[in-house]
Amino acid sequence: MEQDSGVHLDVLKVDGGVTANRLCMQLQADILGVPVSRPVVAETTALGAAYAAGLATGFWKSTDELRHNWNESERWSPTWSQERREDGYANWKKAVQRTLGWVDV
Repeated sequence: MEQDSGVHLDVLKVDGGVTANRLCMQLQADILGVPVSRPVVAETTALGAAYAAGLATGFWKSTDELRHNWNESERWSPTWSQERREDGYANWKKAVQRTLGWVDV
């Protein structure tokens, strides 16, 4: 992600239904090597629409006010070593290569 974007990733902020799966969140932290943070309100699509409406009507003066509303519910820290992460990625790439060509399109 950092190579593609050029932006250093300090923490991955997640949302949506999958964030209820703690194993999935821990795997994200381990694979990426950065903490994963879930907000108190995990369903942020509806919240974002409400924030946009509130900004449009002047209920909130700025996005800075909205940032103060964000609160962390849970955080997962990486437990894998860099070597384990690199080995896992190499094996994943091998697995992807082995699946290519199985089905004729």
